[in-house]
Amino acid sequence: MKNPLSSHPQAQDTLSGARHMSEQMLTGAERAMDSTRSLANDTLDRAEDKVRHLRGSIDPLVDKLATQAQKLARQSLDMASEASDRAQRSMHRYADATTRYVSNEPVKSVLIAAAVGAAVALLVASTVHRDKR
Repeated sequence: MKNPLSSHPQAQDTLSGARHMSEQMLTGAERAMDSTRSLANDTLDRAEDKVRHLRGSIDPLVDKLATQAQKLARQSLDMASEASDRAQRSMHRYADATTRYVSNEPVKSVLIAAAVGAAVALLVASTVHRDKR
């Protein structure tokens, strides 16, 4: 049986474009997650260094508050990391669903892509026309 996409080069282009966009989105999400983790870890390390430095001259009540603040900061970092992981899993699910849809419905995918392209072209043309007035 022939591959339904082989007779629709536009569908192949759409599928390829959808995969490329999905990969770019996932790469961006991973970079953002790594950057956030790195920044949060650096900030926590600096805070811990300052707390250690001040610990010798801090009154026990303030020391207890600093420890609680560190604990809250760690919990916040863990929660942010979990949220980032959930977002990344969602992005993977959406990318997979998009790829499956384009693969299963190549003609509809091409028509949808053409309609979106036409709408964007109309918006751009309208904006350019309005700016010339």
